[in-house]
Amino acid sequence: MSHGHSEKHHHGGPVVYTATLIALLILTGITVGASYINFGSNSANIAIALTIASMKAILVSLFFMHLLWDKKVNAIIAATGFLFLGIFITFDLIDLNNRRDPTPRNVPVMATPTAVPESMNPQLTPAPKPYPKKVAPVEGEAEKE
Repeated sequence: MSHGHSEKHHHGGPVVYTATLIALLILTGITVGASYINFGSNSANIAIALTIASMKAILVSLFFMHLLWDKKVNAIIAATGFLFLGIFITFDLIDLNNRRDPTPRNVPVMATPTAVPESMNPQLTPAPKPYPKKVAPVEGEAEKE
């Protein structure tokens, strides 16, 4: 089925995909190497790992999703999306790391906790009994032997 296009679409080739593979393997090696280095805090370690992961995601989207050969605005939108996703996750993790007491401040402290009913105490409640071996047939069904 021809659409009347005489132009030849160029979407990389073995050389481009091999170079992308090598770049992804190098970035994976950098990620593994960076995991053994302490950059001062957990937040810094996570930020560096997310930066490298964002770079790998951009490479995959540009070459394997063919965004490099598509309209440039699509590549810019995708790259910006990955960049901001990394930034938002980084700030979330930094914020979470700075919280000392994760309990909400608007929850009142109970003066006397509610007692658990004895029927819910696993040490006082007997174990459930297994089902009987023979189950009564359902009404309307013929008995099978």
